[in-house]
Amino acid sequence: MAVKIRLARHGAKKRPFYRVVVADERMPRDGRFIEQVGIYNPLTHPHVIEIDLDKVDAWIAKGAKPSDKVASLIEIVREGDKPAPEKKVKKSKKQIEKDRVAAEEAAAAAAEDAE
Repeated sequence: MAVKIRLARHGAKKRPFYRVVVADERMPRDGRFIEQVGIYNPLTHPHVIEIDLDKVDAWIAKGAKPSDKVASLIEIVREGDKPAPEKKVKKSKKQIEKDRVAAEEAAAAAAEDAE
């Protein structure tokens, strides 16, 4: 029997909430599981990630394999309360132009004040 540590989706439509569960890989995503080892709520800011690392380590020692997402969540929990990296916001061409004009105006105003 191959055992996986994976996410089981709960919550309403477009409002996901996940449980971190240990399950037989042949079972459906939201179906029967062996044990619940944590929760993950991606809708809150910052995201709620509660994982019992002792249970996870015990299951990994028994041969359970975490999914990619669960492995990254476990890594985040092990690192502690480090802030999440900031996402780069891609600016539109109009916003880039507005920023450039504002910078030129600020430079011109600074040059006038220096005189």
